Amino acid sequence: MKRVVLVVLLLVALGSVSVFVYVRTTGLRAQPTPYGLEAFFARRVRSFAIPKEARAATNPVAPDERVLSQGMAHFADHCAICHANNGSGDSAIGKGLYPKPPDLRANSTQNLTDGELYWIIHNGIRFTGMPAFGEDTPGTQDEDSWKLVHFIRHLPRITEQELQTMKQFNPRSRAEIEEEEQIRRFLSGEDTIIPAGTHHD
Repeated sequence: MKRVVLVVLLLVALGSVSVFVYVRTTGLRAQPTPYGLEAFFARRVRSFAIPKEARAATNPVAPDERVLSQGMAHFADHCAICHANNGSGDSAIGKGLYPKPPDLRANSTQNLTDGELYWIIHNGIRFTGMPAFGEDTPGTQDEDSWKLVHFIRHLPRITEQELQTMKQFNPRSRAEIEEEEQIRRFLSGEDTIIPAGTHHD
């Protein structure tokens, strides 16, 4: 019995030292990219956390151009702020997250099952910047998230024209909205002051 207690105390002490060293060496900063071992461990934990039946789930939404277009608009409006329109994760917010948003075009994402992608979108991932977009109601199906799965599958083949189209669905800042309203008022004759950022020939 004493030996078991000793082993437990030793493991607790080792864990405490490891946490102390990790905090001191990283400063818990969000700028760095996770170490390879950390990323490997995180992926394994995520895979373990997703129920087997969820991984095996098939997409109930049939793919067609309309579904892909809806998924693209939804991605641009809800996901691109972190993942970027092309799914690379190279966005202003994405660069500041820890861990960084994954490149959704890469094999590490594309090799996930449809069920795994849906589960991640619907439930989010704790301790990361990935929020849950579905309701916490067992047995419910989120059609928008299934459409996003189709669009994520399309990301490795996305065209420049599609990326340009997505820009109209990206969230706009208050300053951008106000500037557009000023331009509208000016062009309609409601305001004679030329909005900042525009020039009149």
